[in-house]
Amino acid sequence: MNPKATVVGSNYLNNGYSLRSWLLTTDHKRIAILYLVSITLFFMLGGFFAVIMRLELLTPQGDLVQAQTYNKLFTMHGIVMIFFFLIPSIPAVLGNFLIPMMIGARDLAFPKLNLLSWYVYIVGGSVTLYALITGGLDTGWTFYTPYSTTYSTTRVIPAIVGLFITGFSSILTGLNFIITIHKMRAPGLTWFRLPLFVWSLYATSLIQVLATPVLAVTLLMVAFERATGIGLFDPAIGGDPLLFQHLFWFYSHPAVYIMILPAMGVVSEIVAVFSRKQIFGYRFVAAASVAIAVYGFLVWGHHMFVSGQSIYASMIFSVLSYLVAIPSAVKVFNWTATLYKGRIWLQTPLFYAFGFIGLFTIGGLTGLFLAAMAVDLHVTDTYFVVAHFHYIMVGGAVMGYLGGLHYWWPKMTGKMYPEGWAKVSAIILFVGFNLTFFPQFILGYLGMPRRYYAYPPEFQVLNVMSTAGASVLGLGYLIPMIYLLWSLKKGKDSGPNPWGAPGLEWQTASPPITDNFEKTPVVTDEAYTFPAEEEEEIVTD
Repeated sequence: MNPKATVVGSNYLNNGYSLRSWLLTTDHKRIAILYLVSITLFFMLGGFFAVIMRLELLTPQGDLVQAQTYNKLFTMHGIVMIFFFLIPSIPAVLGNFLIPMMIGARDLAFPKLNLLSWYVYIVGGSVTLYALITGGLDTGWTFYTPYSTTYSTTRVIPAIVGLFITGFSSILTGLNFIITIHKMRAPGLTWFRLPLFVWSLYATSLIQVLATPVLAVTLLMVAFERATGIGLFDPAIGGDPLLFQHLFWFYSHPAVYIMILPAMGVVSEIVAVFSRKQIFGYRFVAAASVAIAVYGFLVWGHHMFVSGQSIYASMIFSVLSYLVAIPSAVKVFNWTATLYKGRIWLQTPLFYAFGFIGLFTIGGLTGLFLAAMAVDLHVTDTYFVVAHFHYIMVGGAVMGYLGGLHYWWPKMTGKMYPEGWAKVSAIILFVGFNLTFFPQFILGYLGMPRRYYAYPPEFQVLNVMSTAGASVLGLGYLIPMIYLLWSLKKGKDSGPNPWGAPGLEWQTASPPITDNFEKTPVVTDEAYTFPAEEEEEIVTD
């Protein structure tokens, strides 16, 4: 097919307009859109819980909601944002949409399994929402025992059932990606010609398949102890609460990489295209994705430095936590080296990539503070941890998700968004994020504990700054929702490749036809190979 001209006529969006054609589709692109709508609704719900919390923390007295309600708010915020937005965001939306096109395939290896994963996600989300509506949950998203197994009077078991079901969605998606990447690559597309986005999702999928069952079994054990009174985790009846923490964090620290690795892959794509250069040290960046996935399974104990675990175990976990920073640093330095002397094209996706690099670097460096036992002893369970976590998850994962959404939006819809508004919203988001979460580093350093609905008056100024920042941050999220929806009707046609990008996904029409390609492409170039005249211009400059 001719990649220079948009194919007019049939595409995945107009291949059936009925509700049935969407709900029973096996087209990976339509399933990605179903996920996009679903996770956006969950994001708005989680954001609502965050707004109520920040309003509560405007004043020291705790005069908006009661302590029990506040406990439910931060629990529901964490569960909704982590399990129903962050973990599925990039893999289920951008990964589903793009992996087959990036490797020259017509669809994922198991299209029906792909649709099943979305239905499982919806069922799990519905059961969890039922738990939240009919009494809520106040254990924290971590479900720490013995409070969750014995003492909490909230809806622990329904919430666990919802998360248990949702875990299968994650496993099915990961399994589908792994087999697709192994077995369905186009002729000539060797492992070291793969886009780095595919590498990052491959590493993410390995974590999803290997770690998620551990969380599922752990939560089942919590529900079993709560229902039967047989001691697994409650020391009063012969259980071991540290066993729960080991099992929970064995999944939940790798889960951080489920959330951040795909965003790193997005940034690799954006940096290469908008600097018009091949990624510096491509093989090292690819290897770093796999190294992060492997190391991520070895550092869970740094969440337990004050839990009473062996000091010698803590020392080993501390050293390993410093080691996991190395492959992350490799990526950051290689992105920087790629940008150096590149022909920088300042478009919206690159704004989000810059935001990611800066915020992720701050989040990563403060993670090294927490990996040092002497520092962690003082700042654990304070707002320092909250700030660090959000710099990685919101500053990193959400920035990467929005960057990817803006980068591939023309491919997904065939329409361009208003570039001026998009740049303004990226800047607003960056400013609002820092105003929200940087004061929390100071609050944590000064000793304000997290998860408290009231606090001493001397902390009010920083909390007011944080709440004001949250208002700006909310505006930064609202503006893209408006102009992206606007672009569907009013946006200019994008053409097949508005960015001049070299990947296979840009050699299809925008929006793509149902089968992606009219004929299977053959790959002859290395990854991120730009036309020779562009390379010459960069060298000359």
